[in-house]
Order: sequence, then C-alpha cells, then structure tokens
Amino acid sequence: MNGVAILLVAFVALVIAYLVYGRWLARKWGIDPTIPTPAHNHRDNVDYVPSRRGVVFGHQFASIAGAGPINGPIIASGFGWLPVFLWIILGGVFIGAVHDFASLYASVKSQGRTIGYIIELYIGRTGKQLFLSFVWLFSILVIAAFADIVALTFNGLGEGGILFSANASVASTSIFFVIAAVGLGFFLNRRQALAGWNGTILAISLLVLCVLLGLLYPIYAGRETWLYAIFIYIFLASVTPIWILLQPRDYLNSFLLVFMILAAFIGIIIANPPMLLPAFTGFSVGGNYIFPFLFVAVACGAVSGFHSLVASGTTSKQINNEVDILPISFGGMLLECLLAVIALIAVGAVAVNGIPPNQSPPVVFANSLASFLTGIGLPHDTVFTLVTLAVSSFALTSLDSVARVGRIAFQEFFFSSRLNRSTPVLGNRYVATLLTLAVGFLLARRGYRDIWPLFGSANQLLAALALLACAVFLKKSRRNGRMLYIPMLVMLLVTLSALSLSFLAILDKITGGTFSFANDGLQFIFAILLFALGVVVAGVGLRKLRQPA
Repeated sequence: MNGVAILLVAFVALVIAYLVYGRWLARKWGIDPTIPTPAHNHRDNVDYVPSRRGVVFGHQFASIAGAGPINGPIIASGFGWLPVFLWIILGGVFIGAVHDFASLYASVKSQGRTIGYIIELYIGRTGKQLFLSFVWLFSILVIAAFADIVALTFNGLGEGGILFSANASVASTSIFFVIAAVGLGFFLNRRQALAGWNGTILAISLLVLCVLLGLLYPIYAGRETWLYAIFIYIFLASVTPIWILLQPRDYLNSFLLVFMILAAFIGIIIANPPMLLPAFTGFSVGGNYIFPFLFVAVACGAVSGFHSLVASGTTSKQINNEVDILPISFGGMLLECLLAVIALIAVGAVAVNGIPPNQSPPVVFANSLASFLTGIGLPHDTVFTLVTLAVSSFALTSLDSVARVGRIAFQEFFFSSRLNRSTPVLGNRYVATLLTLAVGFLLARRGYRDIWPLFGSANQLLAALALLACAVFLKKSRRNGRMLYIPMLVMLLVTLSALSLSFLAILDKITGGTFSFANDGLQFIFAILLFALGVVVAGVGLRKLRQPA
C-alpha cells in the first residue's frame, strides 16, 4: 500500500469509531448537560477554571500528544508497518479512546478528583497509596524521557564547534512561546473569556510572531545547559496557577499541533509517498519479540495511562459542560491515533532496503514531512525547523502537565482524607515538586533511549490500573462498565510481561558482570517497584470488582 491509502483507511476508521462507538458509550454511561461540573462547583481560578471546549481540548490534546505518538510507531516500525498500523487503530479505538473517555468521565462525576481519589473511594486507602506511589514513579520516567527529547531538539552545539541553526531556532521560539503564553494568560484572566474568533486570531497571531522571532534570533546552547533550563521551567510551570501558563500555552500549542497534522495530511495526499517498509518482518527483531515489545513501544500512539493522569488531574477541573467530555477525551485520543499513523507513513517513506533510518524519531519525522511538503513549494529547511519545533513543543507541553501530575500525586500521598489536611513539609507543593524533579533530572541525564522501554511498560500498566479503577467506579455507581474488562486484562498481560523481561534483562547484566549501578541501578529499582506496585494494586482492585455492587 502507499501512504495515501493507509492514511485514508485510518481516517475513515477513526471517524466511524467516534460516531458509532464513542456516542454509544456516552449513551450507555449517561451525559447530563444540566448538571453543574466540578469547574463550576469548586471554582478557585487556580486548578478549577470552567473553560470553553476549544480551550480545554487544546490543553488535553497538547498535553497527551507529546512525543509519544511520533516516537512510538517509528521505534516499533522494525516489525513492519501492518502490525503497527493494526495496533494503532484497534488498540486506539477499543482501548485507548475508551480509557481516556472513562478516566475523564469518572473524574468529572467525582467532582474533579484524580484517579487516585477514585481508587481510595471505591477500592480503599491502601490501594490509593500504592497507586499514588506508582503514579509518582511513572511521572518521573515521563519527565526524564521527555526532558531529554526536548533538550536534544534544543541542542544547537555539535562536536567540533558545529552549529545546528534549526535546533537553536526551535529553542528560542519555545522561549518566546512561554513569554507569549504568560501574557495571553493574564489577558484572558482579566477578560474572563476567550471569545470565539477573536481568541483564535489572537492565538494564531502570537504563534506566527513567536516563530518569526525564533527564526530571527536563534539561541545556541548545548544539551546539558538546556536540561538545567528545562527543569527550572517545569518547576515554575507545575506550581503556578493553570491560567497563567499551562492553559494558555497548551491553547497556543494546540494550533501548532493542528497545523502540523493538517500540513502532514496535505503533504501525504500530494506526495503519495511509497511505503518502503515490509508489511511484516517477523515475530522477533533485534532480540525483541513482537509480544510484548510492539505494544509497549507504540505506547501513546494506541493507549497511554498518562492520559488518565492529565484527564483526572487537570482537564476534569476545566470542563464547562458534560457534553464536552466525549469530544475532548475520546476525540482527542483518536486524533492522536491519526498522528501516530502519519508518523508510521513518515518512517515508511524514508526506509532504506526495508529498514528504518538510524536517526532519532523526531529527526526522521521532520525530514520526512519536509520532503512531502516540498511538493507544494515550501523550502525543506524551513519546514524541517517548524516540524521540529512542533515536536519539541508537544513534549514540553507534556512536561508541564506531568510535572504537575507528579507533584499532585506526591501531595495526595501525604494527604489524610480523615483529617482533611496534609503532612507538613512533604505536603507542600514546592517541596513535592522539587523532590519529583530531582529524581527525574538524574534519570534524564541517562538519555531517553535507555528509559523508553521502561517508560512504555509503566505507561501501559498505568492504563490497565486506570481502566480497573474506572470499571470499579462504573460498577459501584450502577453503570455498565463491562466494556472495560477485556482492555484492562489485555493491558495487564502485556505490561507485566514487558516489565518481567526488563527485570530479567537487568539480571542478565548482573550475572554477566556488565551491570553498572550508575547506568542501570535506578532503572533496576524502578522496574522492581513498578512491577510490585502494579501487581498489588491490580490484585486489590480485581477483588473489589468481583464483589457485588
């Protein structure tokens, strides 16, 4: 098949899935537009802020997209394009989109509380504490992986004094983005609304201005310098009210993301690139078996537990009306699936002798899309810079959200529902953020390639636990949640298998004398803790699920 055929099949399948399956779920669970949402009931203009559907969709989509749906399919493409494509579509519709919808729905119906709180309410305090520990460890993995990806896309200094102007422009544009987002946040807070086309025109104008300034004034700095700068930034982003930075930045980035997807869609239609990857290469590639590696590697392109943290941690507190839940969650995940398919077509178009190029996934993606769009007269270098900017912006946006999610999980762990107060010091948001980011920084220095398999396993296991929590919530609230059972069990099987293999791989290093605590120690500890916490939480939750409503 060629690129156009693959893209059109995916697009039609995803649209049908939304119109049929998504709406069926909404009818089955019940959406009531007359019930005030948590954003109205608990409005504090810090976390609880009722917002327009477009603004909240921008926050949700920009936060969940990140680098995952681009990196994942490209990393997994060694197995051939067909298994990756099938997992993106089938996994995305029947597991990923359902997971996102259930997580946001359950949180909105629980007054904007997190999945951790839902577990405490319906499964028990012990289950909640274990789950929050898992979430905190997972957040650290996301911070480490995505921070390194962003630092690499910002890196303007190569060996031997080589300058990477595209990366330097991406870095400076991102800085201008942050400045523009803060200004937009204060403007919108004073106006109390983002009014229709006026808001759209303002956002697009700021977006274009930032890109032009970034191209004119590149900032050259190395990866290590950018790592420090990124961690300082996400510390500030995670402790400030969402209307100052998180929400307006996500809104700006959503336009960049949509523009990139539209440009890629048009570029593929015009270029009609060939699919140079074989349909299927075998059940084992490079020492990795298709089960479970394929499912873990694709990660966010099909299903992501991280989405449940964003949905219940920040998005549910901004929902203006319950009718917004379906398009923001289910629709947002399906759009991410489309982005994953575009990434698969991109790597397939530049494969050599049926083998993906040996470059970082963002570089492969940017080069491929640039070659598509040269067909309509756009210069390759400019498009490459803009696509790289988009990828780094998505990853940086995910960092904004996950740092806040990790901080909230840490605080919730030390919060007593019975006493209605937090433990002094450790319940403080600044202390919680600092401790979360400190461990993330240590891991980030190892590089995302070493972290990605563990991140993917933890991510999918988190999805299984979120599905379990939502299934218990639906049963206890006398709603039909049986459609979550098979997705939950599939993800438990996949992820526990993957974590077991990661654990065995590190044991092989220990017995073979190649183990280094500096290189492998933290990952070894994380693998053991994540596996143990996942098994215990799943066991407690499954027992609750078997009990009568």
